[in-house]
Amino acid sequence: MQLPFIYLASASPRRHELLKQIGVQHEILTVPTSEGAEDEPILAGEAPKDYVVRTAREKAQRALDYLKQQSHRPVHPILAADTCVMIEGQVIDKAHSDEDVRRSLQQLSGAVHKVQTHIVLINEDRLLERSSINTLHMRQLSIAEIEHYVQSGEGLGKAGGYAIQGLGGMLIDKLEGSFTGVVGLPLSDTWELLRSIVD
Repeated sequence: MQLPFIYLASASPRRHELLKQIGVQHEILTVPTSEGAEDEPILAGEAPKDYVVRTAREKAQRALDYLKQQSHRPVHPILAADTCVMIEGQVIDKAHSDEDVRRSLQQLSGAVHKVQTHIVLINEDRLLERSSINTLHMRQLSIAEIEHYVQSGEGLGKAGGYAIQGLGGMLIDKLEGSFTGVVGLPLSDTWELLRSIVD
């Protein structure tokens, strides 16, 4: 089945690799952003599940606006995504330091949390979207296990301070939902969106 060529509006190497995994031909579209635009604050009264939807839509719209300015580029659909880790109605932000990773793991240890990835496929004619909402059970971690993970450096830059596709896989006792949705791009949902624009 021939899927459309797309632009991926994400610098995430994980999303790039996941698209390659299912044979989607794509090019990474690097959209200039102002400092902090990748981690926009939650609006007053905004639920985490609405926050991740809004930020994914905004990423997609910024990418489309940018593409329209690039007259030398051919027009193709754009795929954007945002992933959010949530516990008890609170967003666990990306970890920017070892202390962030340590704090996130201490909060998630022994608890159930959710990871939502919202994907948006946009072109000039329409916007298609889906959300992958997944429930994860993290083991009760010892101080030594948390420090071992912190020292690995893997959690830096990751939502929730861990990466399930790497060493962080040993932190998770149970996953209900989509593994690739937790990594950052739910492949089943992505495939269905892409298929819908060629059917």
